[in-house]
Amino acid sequence: MFQPDRLVKWRKKRKLTQDDLAEKISLTKAAISNYENGHSAPSHDTLTLIADVLDISTDYLLGRTDDPTSPNHRLDSGRAYYGGASKYSEEEQFVADAAVEAYRKMKGLNK
Repeated sequence: MFQPDRLVKWRKKRKLTQDDLAEKISLTKAAISNYENGHSAPSHDTLTLIADVLDISTDYLLGRTDDPTSPNHRLDSGRAYYGGASKYSEEEQFVADAAVEAYRKMKGLNK
């Protein structure tokens, strides 16, 4: 189910007004307001456009995951974590990345 509060949070986090977001996806400010107030939910196509503009996942906007990260960013990160990166703190991810880099240097894999 669409999560209006997440739309509001990430629109503001990206420093966009309702007008800004509406313009970027060719909708009206009223439509964005209706989504944010829970009066209506965006269509699949509109949801995808919103997610692309805000650089978050549609699954996050639908409440299917608590990880807002766009799938494109997860693929670009080049690291996989058992159980998903969201289960690890930023510090734990840093330590894991550092361990891999140290191992590669030791084996002569980094040039």
